[in-house]
Amino acid sequence: MASLQEQFLKAGLVDKNKAKLAHQDKTKQQKVERRTGTATVDEARIAALETQRKNAERARELNAKRDAATAQKAIAAQIAQMVQKNRQSKGAADIAYSFTHDNKIDRLHVSAEIQRHLMAGRLVIVRQGGATELVPRVIADKIAERDASLVVRVNKTSATIDADDPYAAFQIPDDLMW
Repeated sequence: MASLQEQFLKAGLVDKNKAKLAHQDKTKQQKVERRTGTATVDEARIAALETQRKNAERARELNAKRDAATAQKAIAAQIAQMVQKNRQSKGAADIAYSFTHDNKIDRLHVSAEIQRHLMAGRLVIVRQGGATELVPRVIADKIAERDASLVVRVNKTSATIDADDPYAAFQIPDDLMW
């Protein structure tokens, strides 16, 4: 295999005199290094290595950002698919069910049966985009694992009742109708 210098000569990029001068400078530098015992620092080579390292680090950062954005889009698509496949009907929509979202009181018109399911915690209100949907609690838990900000209202059923509680027989309604 021909050296780089010979390849430049064949291509016509360098003439013989310049190649000879470069070779002489290189041999002089090697003699000086042998005599003094110290290696000379090649600033151009060090600068090139530093630039290469910085470029590689920047490429890693950009790849990490792109991968994070791709993962975020995939999560959003999963959530949209779960809501679309598992959304429940709001029923006859004769009762206004009030709930808070972003420090505002919103209303959702549902049937009496759906209202009971919401109060019991079997159905959960989910806000995706501008739409308000009802999904089963299991699906809402899966959505909350991915993005908890989309789950608006989760009524928890209190399964544990203290035996010494004098008011255990009285249930407190979650949503009072006035």
